[in-house]
Amino acid sequence: MTENGHENVPSRTRRRFPGISSRAYEHPADRSALVALRKLSGFDTAFKALSGLLPERSLRLLYLSDSVRVGDAQFAHLHDMLRDACYILDLEKVPPMYVTQDPKPNAMCIGLDEPIIVVTTGLVDLLDEEEMRAVVGHEVGHALSGHAVYRTVLLFLTGLALKVAWIPLGNVAVMAIVTALREWFRKSELSADRAGLLVGQDLRASMRGLMKLAGGHHLHEMNVDAFLAQAEEYEAGGDLRDSVLKILNVLPRSHPFTTVRAAELKKWSESRDYQRIMDGHYPRRSEDGDTSVTDSFRESANHYADTVRGSRDPLMKLVGDIAGGAGDLGGRLFEKFTGATGDRPGTGDDGKGKDKGPDTA
Repeated sequence: MTENGHENVPSRTRRRFPGISSRAYEHPADRSALVALRKLSGFDTAFKALSGLLPERSLRLLYLSDSVRVGDAQFAHLHDMLRDACYILDLEKVPPMYVTQDPKPNAMCIGLDEPIIVVTTGLVDLLDEEEMRAVVGHEVGHALSGHAVYRTVLLFLTGLALKVAWIPLGNVAVMAIVTALREWFRKSELSADRAGLLVGQDLRASMRGLMKLAGGHHLHEMNVDAFLAQAEEYEAGGDLRDSVLKILNVLPRSHPFTTVRAAELKKWSESRDYQRIMDGHYPRRSEDGDTSVTDSFRESANHYADTVRGSRDPLMKLVGDIAGGAGDLGGRLFEKFTGATGDRPGTGDDGKGKDKGPDTA
């Protein structure tokens, strides 16, 4: 049976994580950036000082006046999920949450002074209760990590880039910052997916939600294993040209591709890190001030090195070969893109594996 279009799922006991630090679930690249930012004295204060320039107050008034605020009297089932998510992740102050009319499934956490969570009607209509619980946990994870501040800045800069598009150098400068922020934010989405799993504690529900974001309501026509196989094909398939196209496709996006998110989340759910959290062994917020920036960056660098070594993407494999001393980058790229195995420009190679000697009279 369903009520208001949502499956009635029997309540079950979920583990709670008192005092958990967001470092417990953050992706290494996201964590290293956030640790560095938190260490900068007065950084958050400086960002919040921008509130007069950023459209935060306007956004709050817009949602208050033209959306539905979640509470005991409105969207009560979402309010219960929100309070439950905050209880599990030990977020003391429950952020305001709004449902806004938009057929496109989406959710976000924004705000400088305090985070606010917004979900669209398209998302509410699309997901069942357990799938929605993972999404609410995802947004609460953003709030706990402090992502809302930087997401608000990203939204502002993206709008600014459009306004100064007619100024060549101005647009280039703003877009460089936007591109870097988007790369960070894509990693922050992987962090928030993990937070959603910690709240929902149901990997199948998280997978179903991601599949629905990709394929819509037709869950009976989809299969988790086949969906994950798509991610594997995307990761390993194609040649160097496809690798470059993947980079170009993802650059304008604020979120990673859905199959990639599903594969990353499943991999994390099977990791020792996840199991340790579920067993109650995780970093505490009380220890955040003692976190080493150097150690965080080293962990991030090690993660990327492991990613390159383990990747089956042609470009990543090539980078790994070059790093391992397997050849020169320019020559290998020339061969891969052209299919040539003979002369390489500027190598002095005659195609027979021997160097030509100097010209003699």
